[in-house]
Amino acid sequence: KKQADSLRLEFQHSANDTLHMATARSLAYYYMETNRDSALYFAQQQANIANRLKLKLWEADALDNMGYLLSELRKYPQSLQTFLAALKIAENKETENNIYNPSKFSIKEDPTIGRLTVLSFCHQDMAGLYSNTGNVQKQLSNLLEALRIGESIHDMSILSTTNMNLGLLYLALNKFDSALIFGQRALDYSNISGFGKYKGHNLITIGNIYFKKENYALAKQYYKDAVQQVNKENNLKDLANVDVRLSYLHSVIGHSDSSLWYAKKGLAIAQSTGSPDVAEMAYTSLSAIYRLRNEMDSAFLYQGLAMAAKDSLNNQEKMNQFQNIGLDEQLRVQELEKEKIENKNKIRTYGMLAGLGVLSIIAFIIYRHSHQKQKANVVLVKTLSDLKSTQAQLIQSEKMASLGELTAGIAHEIQNPLNFVNNFSELNKELIEELKMKNEKLKIDDEEVKELLDDLEINLEKINHHGKRADAIVKGMLQHSQSSTGKKEPTDINKLADEYLRLAYHGLKAKDNSFNATLKTDYDGTIGSINIIPQDIGRVLLNLYNNAFYAVNEKTKLLSQGYEPTVSVSTKKMADKVEIKITDNGNGIPQKIVAKIFQPFYTTKPTGQGTGLGLSLAYDIVKAHGGELRVETKEGEGSEFIIQLPFV
Repeated sequence: KKQADSLRLEFQHSANDTLHMATARSLAYYYMETNRDSALYFAQQQANIANRLKLKLWEADALDNMGYLLSELRKYPQSLQTFLAALKIAENKETENNIYNPSKFSIKEDPTIGRLTVLSFCHQDMAGLYSNTGNVQKQLSNLLEALRIGESIHDMSILSTTNMNLGLLYLALNKFDSALIFGQRALDYSNISGFGKYKGHNLITIGNIYFKKENYALAKQYYKDAVQQVNKENNLKDLANVDVRLSYLHSVIGHSDSSLWYAKKGLAIAQSTGSPDVAEMAYTSLSAIYRLRNEMDSAFLYQGLAMAAKDSLNNQEKMNQFQNIGLDEQLRVQELEKEKIENKNKIRTYGMLAGLGVLSIIAFIIYRHSHQKQKANVVLVKTLSDLKSTQAQLIQSEKMASLGELTAGIAHEIQNPLNFVNNFSELNKELIEELKMKNEKLKIDDEEVKELLDDLEINLEKINHHGKRADAIVKGMLQHSQSSTGKKEPTDINKLADEYLRLAYHGLKAKDNSFNATLKTDYDGTIGSINIIPQDIGRVLLNLYNNAFYAVNEKTKLLSQGYEPTVSVSTKKMADKVEIKITDNGNGIPQKIVAKIFQPFYTTKPTGQGTGLGLSLAYDIVKAHGGELRVETKEGEGSEFIIQLPFV
């Protein structure tokens, strides 16, 4: 900790760019397993400085760490793009020509070994991304490539971590003997090299293997060694993990008190570090312990918590599968982009030759007709501007079409089984009601039967509730994927904005009679009509209005007196565009999540109240119109969404 404090002071006050960059790298590694948001911030700082100083290997190293952190934060498409950028740099031998302090990356002051070391870790960390998204084949191929590079440069730290990850992979595949071989190799390489950052994790893995093989004595020894090591590493997630593993072990060997103590300790750490997978294991262990003690209230409590945690993890796994399809699609798009760039380069060459010929003719004409020079220039500038605008809109349309096809396909596949879930849950609920009525008619007075029927009814209500939530998400995905079939037409933007404002307000009032808000409007009467697809821009406005009303309504619940919920709408004519501002005096948006709000599936609303697709859809519609959508916000005071649309 003293070293970290010293590094933070150095980072804040260092005037030397290379030292500033190196300090950022050290801080990123310090926070890697304790505070991933902080680690991501310092890795980004390293990447920015390295890019500015043209120190490409340092940039690749930073991108590799960012890819790992984004994967652990479940931002899989961003993680993939970051890893691909890191690999592109690390695979290029020219990177070796300008390396500052290569011993930071390798065991020797050797640029080639430094580059290969970074390349090996890129493959190893990329394997972790494919592990998180369930792609075993790509996980294995990346690990084997990392192992090959590590063996070629005799780097014990690379061999330690790669063998550890291969052990984890074979353990997941229930190939215990192979997993044990790789785990022991990892431990040997770690001891030889002195690289102990993930030694504790490897000790847990070996303990898990022996537990699976029912060798509880050896499993306990490795778990105990792991506790000492992860404390030394300050790796809280693994500390929670090993505590829960010890709880399972003591439960199996009949040490109920020890099992309970370790489960509670592991659960507390898992909750503090935000580790839902470890928390689910702890809940399951606690439920089993209390069941054995015949303390059924506690057993049922923890069983319910375990089921809720498992449901959450299953939902995340479904999203992982969806995102994994997105990863494969991005790889395919990447190859297509390479081909497009090559074709564009050829076209650009021919275009330049043709352009030179055209320019020669234009120059001759201008020479002969100097009095038309100013008029020709104006026409040329306007044409170029129109071409750029058209090109930007075509690119955006292609992206939306590609994403739309992918999303629509997935959503349609999910919709059919989801309909069965919803329909049969409704049907079963009716059947239970009939069964209750039948019991009453037959005068069956069995409390246990009644309790079972009540439990079944409650469970079906939960299935039906979450089924409807999933249905809303699928419908949102389909809406997000639909390309507009409307045509642009001259539209009175003031009238459109006002109509949808009233529609949103009265719609919310119809649902909640207690809701009230002050509406303020300031429309610029000089705008006239602009060329838009009115139904699409209407969807954008309706979404932003609903969000504004939701924000002021939430603040009203917190401040019952002295607060007047207000939503304001204004339009303004600018040089070549129209600006629409939608302002609320709600709670505002925290700065740390502002950059995420336009991402698909990201929502600040409580579970069940939002799909996270509204702002993403609004952003895409505005972009497709050649416009811009941004937000200005201050936490505690409110938010202002700004739409800018061109006249044509």
